Amino acid sequence: MQAGATTTPPDEDGYELWLRYRELPAAARRTLRARAGALWLPAQPSALLMSAATELQRGLGVMTGRALPLRRRLAAGQVVLATPASLPTLRKAGVPLDDLGDEGWLIRSTVLGGKAILLIAANSDRGLLYGAFALLRALATGADVPTLDQRSAPRLPLRFLNHWDNLDRTVERGYAGFSLWDWWKLPHIVDARYTDYARANASLGINGVSLNNVSAKPEMLTTAFIHKAAALADVLRPWGQKVYLAIRFTAPMELGGLATADPLEPAVARWWRGKVAEVFAAIPDCGGFIIKANSEGQPGPHDYGRNHAEGAKVIAQALAPHGGTLIWRAFVYAAENPDDRAKQAYDQFTALDGQFEPNVLVQVKNGPIDFQPREPFHPLFGAMPRTRLIGEFMVTKEYMGFSTHLAYQGPLFEETLKSDTYRDKPGPQAGTLVAHTLAGMAGVGNVGTDRNWCGSHFDQANWYVFGRLAWDPLGSAQALAQEWTLQTFGDAPGLVKAVTGMVMPSREAVLNYMTPLGLHHLMDTGHHHGPGPWVGNLARPDWNPTYYHRAGPDGIGFDRSASGSNAVAQYAEPLHSLWGDPRTTPDELLLWFHHLPWKHRVSTGRTLWQELLVRYDAGVASVDTLRKTWAGLAGTVDARRHHEVSQYLAQQQREAQWWRDACIAYFMNASGQRLPAGVAKPTRTLAEYQALRFDYAPGRGG
Repeated sequence: MQAGATTTPPDEDGYELWLRYRELPAAARRTLRARAGALWLPAQPSALLMSAATELQRGLGVMTGRALPLRRRLAAGQVVLATPASLPTLRKAGVPLDDLGDEGWLIRSTVLGGKAILLIAANSDRGLLYGAFALLRALATGADVPTLDQRSAPRLPLRFLNHWDNLDRTVERGYAGFSLWDWWKLPHIVDARYTDYARANASLGINGVSLNNVSAKPEMLTTAFIHKAAALADVLRPWGQKVYLAIRFTAPMELGGLATADPLEPAVARWWRGKVAEVFAAIPDCGGFIIKANSEGQPGPHDYGRNHAEGAKVIAQALAPHGGTLIWRAFVYAAENPDDRAKQAYDQFTALDGQFEPNVLVQVKNGPIDFQPREPFHPLFGAMPRTRLIGEFMVTKEYMGFSTHLAYQGPLFEETLKSDTYRDKPGPQAGTLVAHTLAGMAGVGNVGTDRNWCGSHFDQANWYVFGRLAWDPLGSAQALAQEWTLQTFGDAPGLVKAVTGMVMPSREAVLNYMTPLGLHHLMDTGHHHGPGPWVGNLARPDWNPTYYHRAGPDGIGFDRSASGSNAVAQYAEPLHSLWGDPRTTPDELLLWFHHLPWKHRVSTGRTLWQELLVRYDAGVASVDTLRKTWAGLAGTVDARRHHEVSQYLAQQQREAQWWRDACIAYFMNASGQRLPAGVAKPTRTLAEYQALRFDYAPGRGG
């Protein structure tokens, strides 16, 4: 909607995501028409270049209100998509491309050969694809065409999404319907929606997609499913994305009939070489494999007395001749290990630094437990300088209210990426940011078959910010929220400020009504929907919320200081000392690292019990503020999306109150503490909260 418009915009269903191109205001439209009357392409353009051209025709055609014809002859008033190989004039004109690598791009209003043009230049067609989307993004967010001059190159070479999609089309921890991949119909029936998914990824610079759940079924490596994956690879390839397959460590036994999957057995190595050759015969540019081993019941090398580097070696060596990569997840913990679960990955992997094959990347979750609403950064970051690491982040919100709750993940991602590990320069000087330790970023995707892709309209922002931060991990979550809002909802007066003002504090609101002051893993069991701080009867100690909060008459919190598990020792100085002392631990991580008495004074001067109550109430109040802000945008946002978001926010407020009341009821019972005057009592008894059941909650997978 143009500035000053007073009518409610037409209804939208969210399918277009942030690629909802709209006609520009009259003055901007005239200016753009003068520079974008046609599109110049070299002869015999590649599939990547044709994808870029198709998107520019789509977007610029809408923005200018005119079709954008293709031209082979360079002339003034054209958008020019060129590399030095396709247009040698670029080098003669001194267009600076040397520092952009293979995927970077430059967009500029310039004069080339005496002709005024709008230039998109790169060293490769892949860079031109990303540059095409960058131009459309710049125009959609208000860039001035005559002065346009932007350039960018990705800081990380691997930027990919992990689909936790099962072969029966359920999605583990997916809250937006069924899997996009209709495995039953593939490879011969290919949904057009796959292309729109690939376009959205390309617009963010995402260059890889892992197709199936990391808790993998061996059938993914059968001939039938390899050919199904090949059909998806054919769709993703023209949009710059390689496919990866999640595999099962014991596939040589389950598919090959071997008696063992021991990575040191020659027969196992032969089986992997043969299977990898079959995969690459069907998908020549396959990115490689991802594996979850010795974690949550998945088999792995420890079953045969081997370590992770030995387990990875046999598969990595099979992939290497084909240019494939093995991504080995560091999310490992064992029920028989009585030590703090937060320590186990560090203990297992740091001893193996430098022992992994060159084509192995170790994928490390952002925090040491499991995608909690807030965790300190994983201590493995910066601690394995001879191993290439990928940071793994959860875009879908398993522990933050599913797609129902507005919880913008940008601040979480940014908080981790900009954390200082202090590994290179211990002490008060700046050390190495987590972002600087990474060779890539992986995100557990949040898309499904829901028409708006992500379950709720605001969850699209989490897909968006992940992709943009994977391109530039030092980017600003707030700037990207504004960028997303402009492209998704438009530039009506006050809209961007209002929506950005909603999304930026939304994660902190969820933290307050779910897990304040460093509490973690308080959700109910199995489905992870709603509060369950009372759960303590599960088979594995570290599956129980009571294992983490340890609330009782003496206090609350997990002692990871030197007097407890000493997990804090896995961090470099000064963090080791700062976080090892409750007096210098930030309130946000207090109960992560310390078990403290209820009367302990926090930084606000309140007791720990008082502060918990204040945080819980603040979280609920924040959701009420979100609802009021959104209600004020009626008539500014189209009626359909406004109504749908309003329903989600109303449900979020009900569930925020539930979280607040159930947790307070439980902690009162566990601690013997009383509510101060003026603090509202829980609306139900603890027994009533404990009796709630959700057998058919979404996202449990198959």
